[in-house]
Amino acid sequence: MTSSPDLVAELTTLLEDEGEHELAICVRDVRLVAVCDCGDDFCQSIHTAVHPKGEPYGEGHRCVPLSPSEGMLILDVVYGRIMYVEILNRAPMHSPKP
Repeated sequence: MTSSPDLVAELTTLLEDEGEHELAICVRDVRLVAVCDCGDDFCQSIHTAVHPKGEPYGEGHRCVPLSPSEGMLILDVVYGRIMYVEILNRAPMHSPKP
């Protein structure tokens, strides 16, 4: 994930802890497609795949709630592909400096 190596490491560990071994492998390869544009100051959620706004994910969709030490992390997964990472109530993530 190009947004934060620390977030990838945390997601990998949390997914392993939940027994989500395939997702733990997949999370290393997801890419930031877009940031959430909801405007809420507690939200840093990211889209990791293109999806029409306001459309349900439909068949094959499941939510994977994780248990981080800070805030909330919830993944939207469709047929094993991570589509969205909901990141709420956490310290601001910073982009790595070039």
